[in-house]
This record gives sequence, structure tokens and C-alpha cells, in this order.
Amino acid sequence: MTQIDIDDDALERAMALAHVRTKKEAVNLALNFYAEQQERAARISRHFERAHEWGAVEDAERLHRAEKHSR
Repeated sequence: MTQIDIDDDALERAMALAHVRTKKEAVNLALNFYAEQQERAARISRHFERAHEWGAVEDAERLHRAEKHSR
């Protein structure tokens, strides 16, 4: 068992928003959500790095500029 000091107001808000009944549920939900967000951000970052390596970013920027100037 782990004991931590948690902001009661933040915990109450999280419990209400997530519709959970226990503090444990709220904390586990928040931790899983945070981990998933960080993993998603890392995947997106890797995707953009690969796109940049392929020249896709520059191609998209060129296309955007061309479309913008043709209006």
C-alpha cells in the first residue's frame, strides 16, 4: 500500500468528472490517463520525425504556401 498526500479539491473534482466512487479509482484512472497521453505524444513525435526525414513536412509547407498564394 502506498500513502500519499493528495490535494482534496483536485481529487474531488476528478472523482466527479470521472464518475468514480473511490479515491483509488480516481488516482488509477488519472495515472493511466497520464501514461497514455505521454505514450501518444511520443508516438506522434516519432511520426513527425519520420515525416520530416521523408521530406513530407517541407512538401506540405510548399503545398500550403502555393494554395494560399493562389487565392
